[in-house]
Amino acid sequence: MTDARRSNLPPLSLHVPEPRFRPGDEVDFGDIAVPPAGAARRPDTADPASSFHELAYSLVRVLDDEGRAVGPWDPRLSPDTLRAMLRDMALTRAFDERMFRAQRQGKTSFYMKSTGEEAVAVAAAHALASDDMCFPSYRQQGILIARGHPLAGLMNQIYSNKGDTLKGRQLPIMYSARDYGFFSISGNLTTQYPQAVGWAMASAAKGDSRIAATWCGEGSTAEGDFHSALTFATVYRAPVIFNVVNNQWAISSFSGFAGAEATTFAARAIGYGIAGLRVDGNDPLAVHAATQWAAERARTNQGPTLIEHFTYRAEGHSTSDDPSAYRSAQEYSHWPLGDPVVRLKQHLIAIGEWDAERHAAMDLECAERVKAAQKEAEKNGILGHGMHQPFETMFEGVFEEMPWHLKEQCQQMIDERKAAGI
Repeated sequence: MTDARRSNLPPLSLHVPEPRFRPGDEVDFGDIAVPPAGAARRPDTADPASSFHELAYSLVRVLDDEGRAVGPWDPRLSPDTLRAMLRDMALTRAFDERMFRAQRQGKTSFYMKSTGEEAVAVAAAHALASDDMCFPSYRQQGILIARGHPLAGLMNQIYSNKGDTLKGRQLPIMYSARDYGFFSISGNLTTQYPQAVGWAMASAAKGDSRIAATWCGEGSTAEGDFHSALTFATVYRAPVIFNVVNNQWAISSFSGFAGAEATTFAARAIGYGIAGLRVDGNDPLAVHAATQWAAERARTNQGPTLIEHFTYRAEGHSTSDDPSAYRSAQEYSHWPLGDPVVRLKQHLIAIGEWDAERHAAMDLECAERVKAAQKEAEKNGILGHGMHQPFETMFEGVFEEMPWHLKEQCQQMIDERKAAGI
């Protein structure tokens, strides 16, 4: 029975987030506030997190519309470093294109491209030390490419062939490369966040100098693991960098379902009392500068930093996704922050360290390098062309010493397969 004192109030209702543009809609991103490059102040890395809350709501940008690096966040990188970052982003894009086609050709079951988000991984990798431990999500293949992992080795994992060091036990693109400071990717959302905090805490407890960095999509910030990780990192001042890749879309739901309509994702840092930055994720220099700044804070015991990379997912969530079913086809071409590869190319040309001819030659070289790596990897087989690993290896690698009951099961399966002529 309704209380008479509330009889004049409207009935309660739920707000259900709705994306601004659906298939066929005209796109206008005019409501996105894009501050001028160089406008955000750069605090000292020793400043308390409470003294620069505005950086969680603005946008750290370095490259302006003419390709010039401006403002206090300019990392002042050498031309050689800039060219290396450009090459790694171009190589990542070429790798993505070829592996996407390989999936469409039936050579593997699954692939995820990082088109438009290459700077988030590559520029960060260049800013971190080579022995810092990365706890990635499933769209940071650029870290491994920037750290020099053999391309054929990545393809072996994608094909689950006999050259796959993970022996076919992981979904394609869920790499694990300890020697390259790359923790095993998990399909379960955000499990890498508390793992990164634990690793960082262990590094600090041992008096080491290495830090951890971890990545997740903006949708994953709604997971409990995200908040558990931030709580531990806050309490123990763990030397860890939290990267939230806000590319506007999860597999088929937009960022509003993770709370984007209420505030920025970088603002989550404020509630935990840690440093928070919101960065132009399509500006490689801004990503590098923010990562370098956060790494210095971590190494000097100033605690964790949360960086929101404001970017856009140009392609589908994966090869299993059709974005044309839920968003306007115009969105990426109208995205106001441009393309990270193009922007770094324009910057190098603007400072007289690059030109269109060298860029075209680099793209061709990257394409040929990826093509050669694919040929090498496919000598080890492709998915669906029989079993590439010895059958009994499915029982290995779980325990240091295989317990008796698994030995019995393994032998039983071997005997049954022999009896069946397999």
